[in-house]
Amino acid sequence: MRMTELHEKKQPLRRCVGCNEMKPKRELIRVVRSPEGVVALDRTGKANGRGAYLCPNPECFKKLRKKKGLNRAFQCAVPDEVYQALEGEIS
Repeated sequence: MRMTELHEKKQPLRRCVGCNEMKPKRELIRVVRSPEGVVALDRTGKANGRGAYLCPNPECFKKLRKKKGLNRAFQCAVPDEVYQALEGEIS
């Protein structure tokens, strides 16, 4: 094993709620439900609360919206504004 291999950081993986594939966290868009119950996009990736991740792929977004994937991930009704914000972020 080379010295550089020892010092490389592992990329955390997260599952996309649209396509169900594991991908590096940095490639995905995070949506968060705060402890107060507010659902919003998390551009920093560090907001407090329960997170769900989505590929920046229009096909994944279509699947997510059709299956109401965020509602299932957060176990609550997600407002349409969140889906619209996600759609704007992707396109």
